[in-house]
Formats: sequence, structure tokens, C-alpha cells
Amino acid sequence: MTEPSATLRHPLLQTDAIAARMKKRYAAEKRFRLLCMLAIAAAVLFLILLFGDILRKGYTAFLQTEVRFDDLYFDPTLLDPLGTGSEESLRAGEYVALWRQPIKAQFQPEGRQARRQLYGLVSGGAEFELRDRVLADPSLVGQQMSVWLPASDDVDMLLKGHISRDLPEDERTVTDQQIAWIDQLASEGRIVRRFNTRFFTSGDSRDPEMAGILGAVIGSGLTLMVTLVLSFPIGVAAAIYLEELAPKNRWTDLIEVNINNLAAVPSIVFGLLGLAVFLNFFGLPRSAPLVGGMVLSLMTLPTIIIAARTAIKAVPPSIREAAYGLGASRLQVIQHHVLPLALPGILTGTIIGMAQALGETAPLLMIGMVAFIADLPSGPFDPATVLPVQIFLWSDIPERAFVERTSAAILVLLGFLISMNAFAVWLRRRTERRW
Repeated sequence: MTEPSATLRHPLLQTDAIAARMKKRYAAEKRFRLLCMLAIAAAVLFLILLFGDILRKGYTAFLQTEVRFDDLYFDPTLLDPLGTGSEESLRAGEYVALWRQPIKAQFQPEGRQARRQLYGLVSGGAEFELRDRVLADPSLVGQQMSVWLPASDDVDMLLKGHISRDLPEDERTVTDQQIAWIDQLASEGRIVRRFNTRFFTSGDSRDPEMAGILGAVIGSGLTLMVTLVLSFPIGVAAAIYLEELAPKNRWTDLIEVNINNLAAVPSIVFGLLGLAVFLNFFGLPRSAPLVGGMVLSLMTLPTIIIAARTAIKAVPPSIREAAYGLGASRLQVIQHHVLPLALPGILTGTIIGMAQALGETAPLLMIGMVAFIADLPSGPFDPATVLPVQIFLWSDIPERAFVERTSAAILVLLGFLISMNAFAVWLRRRTERRW
């Protein structure tokens, strides 16, 4: 919207001094607007740089280099040493020899060091992947088929360009001989990059090519479930009491002030509280989603109470008065009129609180959810970690392959957070009522 010229205003404003002051004022307003626009542009620019850097470093983690073994024979003498076909016998099989024998027969390395370099082309987790396949389908024993196995992280980094071939041999983790073997496999079409399903279907691992986020995602889900079950009913009940039932006196004022102040308390304070009360006093298990959810409930409660009180307060008093006029009791007014009308706002505040809890790391570090846990949790009492803590753990590992997995996990976490906030916005617009 353009500003009118000072000379086109009232005749009393058409003196030179007044016109100069008006011109100066409009110029100041234009400069202020320009500064505000620059602030927004800078914020958007930094946001684009942040997302661009994370995406640049993390998108390669969604691809994994794999090696194809043609006509791999699932030798019963190696995989079923007891000859019974039982799970116990299959677990005792020599799965390492299953893939090492054919690749050794092809390249025929001489010496122990050369063999170690050759075996280093394939991930150390390949034997466990073969074992899991056989345990899932014992009929594979005795069959011959082509199998894709994950390459080691060094081979993966080399083919993704994170390790330069131009460096001297003693300055890179892949030797010239290994590069020659890799090139031969690539020329035969037996080493390619494929979509990394293990990143979404596996738990944590010391081998970066085998590491995944499924355990952390399940841990986050269990923790948020406990948080929601505890904080939502308590928060809504507290808001209803403070807005509809509590007498207005100094004690309720004191409670309201303290709830508002709790929303600004640093999250690590809630972690210290959980450590002292839930672990040291009650003796609850460490690293469990149950304790994590209880700690995050303490942190989320003020947010839900404040949002619920705002939503309840927004219900017009005329609705309450009309209900009272028809003979409804106070409980009936709350159950049948106030709560249904305030529910969209309450749910929106709850979703935002859950999104905040999903991204929290500090309070969970204090209750031991920072441990290395490779197994997938099956319940709220099992040891587990959560997605932000998994990112924290991987970011502290110097291996290059974990750098891209850290960025990829951040992308997944941002996807969850954006989805939850988008759902909250959609819910608010969908159920919004104008009085």
C-alpha cells in the first residue's frame, strides 16, 4: 500500500516545514519496513542454509552400497552342524564362511593381510544378516541363489565420493588393492548402490552400514504414548478446575503463576527431578520409556494446562448461562457444552506439546536413555533410546559414515515434527468456530 504524498493532504499541512516533517516520517516508516523485511529474509535464508546443509549431508544415507554374490550355496555342512535343522543348530552355523569362500575363490588373495583386506570389502554384519534369513526361512539350507550383502562403510564412502581416490594410499582407509577389487566387481555389475532399507528396519549398531533408526523410533513412540496418557487427562482436569470450579483467591492465583513459570523452566531441570524421584527414590528401571514418558509428562503438563485454559476461556459465557437457564448442573454444563466446544483448542495445544516432547534430549540424558541399545524395545519397561538421543550418540562418533546417518536421522525427526505441527494447524482450522 503506497503512502499518500504530504502535499495532497489537508491544506493546513501544505506548509514547507510540515511537509518536510511528514516526508521524514514516511521515510522513517519505509526504512523500518525495509528492516523488518530484511529480518524475515535473513531468517528464511538461514533456515534454507540449515535445511540445505542437513539435506546435502544426509540424503546419501538413504542409499547403501551392496555386493552381489551369485549362486551362493547355503551349504548344510556349514549352516546346520548338528544336522537336526533345529533353531539351535542353525544359530551355531558358520555364516562367515558362507560368503568368504566364494569371494576368496574368485580373487585368490595371497597372504593373511591380503585376505583381511578382501574380507573387509563386505560388512561385518553380513553373517548376522545371513543367519537371520536362514532362521526366518530354514528351507534356504541346501539351496543356491544370488544374495545381496552390505558392503563395508569404507567401500560405501569410497563409492559415494567421501574418500578420494587421489589421496596417497597411506592417507585413506581403502588400499589400492581393494580399489582394484571394487572396480572389478563394479565392472561385473556386482556392486551397486541400492535403497537403504536397513536404515528404517534396524536398530543401532557399531557398524554404520548396519545401523538404523527403528529402535529409536519405537522408543520415541512408547515414550510419547506414556507422556500422552499421563499428561493429557491431568492437564485437562487441572485446566477445568482452575477455569470452572476453583474459587478466585490468592491460592489459585499462586497456582496459576507457578504453572506459567513452569512452562519456562529449562528441560534439564525436569530430568534432574526424574533422576532424583523416579530412579533414586522409587527405583524405576533406567533407560526405560516409562520413566522417559513420566519425565516428559512433567515438562509437557504446563503447556497442555495453559492451552486448555485458553480454549476453555474462549467459550462464550452466554453458552454457560443458557445451559444454566435450562436447569443444567455445573457438571452437565462442563461435560455437554464447555468441554466439547473447547476440545479442538485443547487437542491443538496437546499436539504442540507432544511435538516439543518428541524433540527433547536433555531430560532423557539424565535418566540413562543415552546408552547403546541394539535390540528393539517391545514394551515401556524395556531399555530403549529415542530419536533425538540417537542423533546425539551418532554425532559424537568420528566415522564419516555416521555423519551422513546423523543428518539423515535429523531429516526423519524434522519430518515427524513438521507432520505433527501441520496436523495441529489442520485440526485447528478444521474445527475452528467463530462466535
